[in-house]
Amino acid sequence: MNLGFKVNRKRIQRYNMREMGIRVIYPGPNLSKRNRAQYVYPYLLRNVKPAHPNHVWGIDITYVAMEGRWMYLYLEDIHSNTKVQHL
Repeated sequence: MNLGFKVNRKRIQRYNMREMGIRVIYPGPNLSKRNRAQYVYPYLLRNVKPAHPNHVWGIDITYVAMEGRWMYLYLEDIHSNTKVQHL
């Protein structure tokens, strides 16, 4: 007994997103292409092994929309793999 139509999963997802008012945010065209005139900085930690805490730090900036504000910053000590600061 056939009770309906075959519908793709993605079509249902798009419909549900439209109903809930969810919109995607994606980069515009060609944003990942590098400007050839810009200077390329060398990787300074190529042969460096973190020997002790506070020797090498890593940073991650993830942009998240929260009540009209954007940004999440995470600072990490590479040697001990512990969180130093986050905003």
